Amino acid sequence: MFLSCSRSQPVENTHVNVTWSGARPAAVLQTGEHPIWFKLSESGPVHIETIQDAVLLKAFTPWPYALHIRFLHERADSLAMALNRDGFLKITLGEIPELNAVQPSLFMYYFPGGDFFRRYTIGGFVFYGEKPAAVLYLDRRFIDTDDPPANPRAWSFNMNSNTPFPVQIPALQLFPEDDGWDVDTLRLGNDGLFYFRTARRIGERLISQTFRKTDFDHTGDEISVDTFFSAIQWRNDVSHPSLPPLPEGFVYTEIGQIGGVLFASWEEQADYSIGAAGFLLINNPKY
Repeated sequence: MFLSCSRSQPVENTHVNVTWSGARPAAVLQTGEHPIWFKLSESGPVHIETIQDAVLLKAFTPWPYALHIRFLHERADSLAMALNRDGFLKITLGEIPELNAVQPSLFMYYFPGGDFFRRYTIGGFVFYGEKPAAVLYLDRRFIDTDDPPANPRAWSFNMNSNTPFPVQIPALQLFPEDDGWDVDTLRLGNDGLFYFRTARRIGERLISQTFRKTDFDHTGDEISVDTFFSAIQWRNDVSHPSLPPLPEGFVYTEIGQIGGVLFASWEEQADYSIGAAGFLLINNPKY
């Protein structure tokens, strides 16, 4: 665990004897005048001193197979993220009396999916009721593989442990993984409805269907591809006056706020590929 303060060195290692029940935080943070930078690695988020430590950090990989923050959901007192080829990340507000902190701490929880998640791409991250749920699919755009579709395809997490677990989504069960069906997209649309796309290979032929629905307990209505793509909220690069500049080739991709702290994910991009990826936390002076 480490603590950030407003000194010249933004992060200090801090060891505190705390008894945790359920999920154990990967880090306990406090923001100060300096941003806190993290890069993503196969063993979880790793603190780096500055974004320059991420330059030329790793080879570029086509985005479906690259480690990066795929989706972000901002809730009242937490941020929940799906990490492509990895698992989940959650940041919450809280306090530890032993730290005698002037302001609340940020608790960062990491939920690794292990070898299973590394085989698949995250095609969606939504809330099924109060459960966060990500769907995994087998992306064949840049590789030729005989691997089967992800089974189970839908995964969730909670604060009972740091291990993700499968979750059944009734609307998707009509397209069984055992029959070769993949769900490569599951998104909330601009109209507040949920959209998903299923696909199955029969020899060299790919069969796909697109649907729109109001909840996860029914399949919903089949819609045209044009309607499907026009309603989907696709990710855009983001900017904010409080965010520090990035090196050439790096962009911010998701942004959220928890308390008076800004969260922003970043990626090193080249066409359709991603090199280094990570995120930062920084005080928002306008909060």
